[in-house]
Amino acid sequence: MKRTPRIGIALGSGSARGWAHIGVLRALAREGIEPQIITGCSIGAFVGAVAAAGEVDKLGSWVETLGWQDVVGLMDMGLRGGLLKGDKLMAFFERQFVDRDFTALVHPFGCVATDLHNGHEVWLREGSISAAVRASIALPGLLAPVWQEGRLLVDGALVNPVPVSLARAMGADLVIAVELNSDVVGWAARNGADTEPAPPAEPGWPQKLLSRLARNGRSPGEGEGRSAPVEPLPSMLSVMQNSIAIMSVRIARSRLAGEPADVLISPRLAQLGLMDYHRGAEAIAEGEAAVQAALPALRRLL
Repeated sequence: MKRTPRIGIALGSGSARGWAHIGVLRALAREGIEPQIITGCSIGAFVGAVAAAGEVDKLGSWVETLGWQDVVGLMDMGLRGGLLKGDKLMAFFERQFVDRDFTALVHPFGCVATDLHNGHEVWLREGSISAAVRASIALPGLLAPVWQEGRLLVDGALVNPVPVSLARAMGADLVIAVELNSDVVGWAARNGADTEPAPPAEPGWPQKLLSRLARNGRSPGEGEGRSAPVEPLPSMLSVMQNSIAIMSVRIARSRLAGEPADVLISPRLAQLGLMDYHRGAEAIAEGEAAVQAALPALRRLL
């Protein structure tokens, strides 16, 4: 009798675009496809941990009602190691979703971080779930890095944005990869836009945060008595976001070429900024649409 293959899913990095992972998991479940092994990087680790605990629907319900004011409420200014400390976010994560050991999860789960001192890829598969997720989401410059077992860890996207290799190492026979940034590079040029998506009708926390930093960091007399530049520069956060997105795309393409997934799902998310966490419903819908596009390939394998 032929053995049913173990399905793994590798959820990629992409900050707020990662809410699309919820749509992917929902759509797969509707088609009767439930991954037995879940791996994630950065926001993929956040969603993946919740999915491995069997609570993805609870997360989806929260994300779909998330407003920018709610996002602001989860942010704690740090400016030591990163703009944000991340303590409030992880406290909420533990309280509402996953505060347990890896061994207590419904499905096997693993996530990826980067050792900031030597650049090594770190696979996190034991101990505290929240501690592992906190390390994997530590986006350089935004969230402060964390110490774990003598290693200073940051976002896994620096080395393995879509951890297919980890899913296979954990025993997956077939791996579905979800890559969130595939259409980011060149999006602005294709759509006649500037380097960052149009801001929401109400300014979110990124705009307010950067405005405050700009006021506090301005040198005396700076900006006075001089005309505005012909080509205004994008915000600091926009430069950082787009640079990291480009880096992640390049690294993901290289890793996926050497360690290909059996099926690659690529939601169309370039219209979302990396900090647009309040646009969760839109991201989830794109994730669901991407699964529909990938169904023929999935059906051929399953």
